[in-house]
Amino acid sequence: MPEQGERAPDFTLPSTEGELRLRDLLQGGPVLLAFYFEDATPTCSTEIESLKDAHETLRELGANILAISADSIESHQKFADRLGGLPFPLASDADLQAAGAYDTIAEDDPRRSRRALFVVGQDGIITYAANPFSPNSLSQLEGALRALGLEL
Repeated sequence: MPEQGERAPDFTLPSTEGELRLRDLLQGGPVLLAFYFEDATPTCSTEIESLKDAHETLRELGANILAISADSIESHQKFADRLGGLPFPLASDADLQAAGAYDTIAEDDPRRSRRALFVVGQDGIITYAANPFSPNSLSQLEGALRALGLEL
């Protein structure tokens, strides 16, 4: 599993905003990668809504957000619409390429990713990892914000 201080595995995935490559996203600043289990489930909805709520703060810190699950682009779009739109893309990791590289494949369902959160610095080094991630854990979200430079 990639951990804090290690180089983040690069990947290219289709998303609700077109094909995205981690290396390209890093040119615009650090990236918060949020792996989640499935569109429209209660806990995953909470996770994505918390990122939506934190989006303005994350952008002020210069960070881009990319949320990733195995669901299709069509499913992602319906999920985003149900949440009133999202200010960041949802990527489809149907073959679990990224989930495998980040060791986030769910033990109880190997066709899905478990919830995990990574902050990747602009230099491509992981500055924070919560794997697994609990959307109700304030300390894990605070850890990600601190890794992006927010003083709490």
